[in-house]
Amino acid sequence: MEPQKRHFIIIDDSKLDCFIEEKMVRNTGMSEKITIFQNALEALELIKVRLHPEGLPKTVLLVDIQMPVMNGFEFVEAFEQLPENIQERYIVYIATSSTNENDLSRMRSYKSVVSLMNKPLATKTIIERLSLHYA
Repeated sequence: MEPQKRHFIIIDDSKLDCFIEEKMVRNTGMSEKITIFQNALEALELIKVRLHPEGLPKTVLLVDIQMPVMNGFEFVEAFEQLPENIQERYIVYIATSSTNENDLSRMRSYKSVVSLMNKPLATKTIIERLSLHYA
């Protein structure tokens, strides 16, 4: 049985990375809708007010670490302060080109982050990670 298509939210300040990630997500065949934010604060505001009817699969968040205004760490910390009934509607992945082990270790320590993916993202990687964490 084919998995239910999901909504994806890409949060990355780089237009090129957003373009690549959107293309890779579309190539998975697993996306129903893709929303792109180049500002993590704007994405967080949407998540706070977004209606998420029961029975829909969780929305996948692809979050970059290094961004101006609100970086990936600040985003995840703010996300984890949201009510549990909002958090449980999302699966958080970090999409990063960082090789800084301190950054990577810190991201792995957040309870909401299920996995890190190296940029540039590949369709195969997205499919594999979603298959592992399909909830």
